[in-house]
Amino acid sequence: MTIYQTLLGDDFRRLHPKLQKRYRLPKGEPFYAAGTMLNIQTGARWLKPFMKLAARWQFLFPESGRNVPFTIKNTCRSLPSGEEEVYWERTFYFEKVTRHFNAFMSIDVKNRVVKDYLGEPSLFYSDLHFAVTPEGRLVIRSGSQRLVIGKLEIPIPNVLRGIVEVEEGYDEAREVFTIRVHIRNRIVGRLMTYEGEFKEQSA
Repeated sequence: MTIYQTLLGDDFRRLHPKLQKRYRLPKGEPFYAAGTMLNIQTGARWLKPFMKLAARWQFLFPESGRNVPFTIKNTCRSLPSGEEEVYWERTFYFEKVTRHFNAFMSIDVKNRVVKDYLGEPSLFYSDLHFAVTPEGRLVIRSGSQRLVIGKLEIPIPNVLRGIVEVEEGYDEAREVFTIRVHIRNRIVGRLMTYEGEFKEQSA
């Protein structure tokens, strides 16, 4: 049973069957898919130096674009502590540069949240809250966040947090997974949004 099945419990069975298959993630059997980001938009121009810096940690990036090819790979593995972790690798193939957006997810069973360490090495931490819509889509929203500096984790005040909203579904007519991601801040507005579709592939 993966971290997502554990977290969602009975709600996991309300996901679209294709999403259930995608998030079961047996160990040693990564989920790999390829598709197109129909639209990627980053924030204001003055944020680009921060985005360029974040890109060094395979986190956010400064480029915007349309019809950008991308791949996604999710791998479930066991840590030395015995805890299960899912390694996320997202790769965006812009015309002049390739960007990565990686993360390491595990769960806090007591608080019923996914622990999301973003970047490689991790630069940023966020609690994630998972829910299933009546239509069987997966919705993810962010909670408490921390800046990660080595082994030090510094809480981020509410006003400075990135507000993350993700919705993933499956379009039966077109036989594609769909994804929408919005990341914004109460002060500066949009940090990044992207919307696209993808199909499972052989790794």
